[in-house]
Order: sequence, then C-alpha cells, then structure tokens
Amino acid sequence: MRIFALMCSTIFGVAALAEAQTASPPPKPCTAPEARQFDFWLGDWTARFAGGDGKTVTGRNTVGTLYDGCVIVEQFDGAPGSPLKGMSHSVYDGNAKRWKQTWVDNSGGYLDFIGGWEGDRMILTRETERNGQRFQQRMVWFDISREAFNWHWERSDDGGKTWKVNWRIAYQRRQ
Repeated sequence: MRIFALMCSTIFGVAALAEAQTASPPPKPCTAPEARQFDFWLGDWTARFAGGDGKTVTGRNTVGTLYDGCVIVEQFDGAPGSPLKGMSHSVYDGNAKRWKQTWVDNSGGYLDFIGGWEGDRMILTRETERNGQRFQQRMVWFDISREAFNWHWERSDDGGKTWKVNWRIAYQRRQ
C-alpha cells in the first residue's frame, strides 16, 4: 500500500509540475490600462502659482514610479515661491477600481484621497472635518497634454454641489 501511495503522489506531482510549466505566467502587476491612468503625471515639472502677494511664483514637482511601476511617487518643492514641501504616493486599487493617494508635508499635513477619471479630468476627493465643520476637498487635473496640465485644489461646504478653487497650479514639463 505504501508503494502505491508513493507512486500516486509521484505521478500527481509530475503532472502538476508539467501543468505549471505549460500554464501562462500570471500577468505583471499594475499593467492594466486603469493602473496606467496617472502616467500623464510622470516627469519633472515646473509649477506656476500665485504666491502670498498674488504674484506668480514657481516651484518644482518631480513625479516617478516605484515598485515595478505600481506606485506613483510625487515630490513637491514649492521653493522659491512657497516654503511648502511634500510628497504623495498614489496607487490604483483594482478591487475598489479607484485611485488612492496619501499626501504628507513639512507642515505636518497628512491627507488621504480617493477617486479617478471623470470625463476628461482626474479627480481625487476626501471628506474631512475642522472645528466641528465637515467639508470636502478635492484635487482636479485637467487640460492635460504631454507637455502641460492644470491642477486645482478645491473645497465644497455643501456636500459637493458647488466647489471653490483655493489654489491653482499650471504645470509645464521641464526640458
């Protein structure tokens, strides 16, 4: 009986090995079209925005990937126009079918967003509360081309019915 069991396990083991060798390899992670939707953002960018005195100033935003292209990493430096420095990590969550982003910065800020494409705009939104008041914030990327795009930081106090733009940045790819 022991010899029969050993022969069966060997036969099944060889069959499983042969099947594994003929099966196609699993798809590479993060290669689905949805996981590449933020690729327009990859690059080295000059960021132009209004400074505290209302005059246009520039900063720099460098956006790349890590971990086999699965994580989009942003490094923002507002200098010389702003003291703000920060970074974000963005990933496409295939289960939720949404983009998720976490932002941290030199002011101790921590923000988390979720979203995706809406028409011709990439929009990531979050709900938050300050001083007992609930409101929404969102980032909107639009007018996107290979060499430039616009980005808005917006706020809604009425559940997303209306939005107020609080910060506008015009991005231009650095040469």
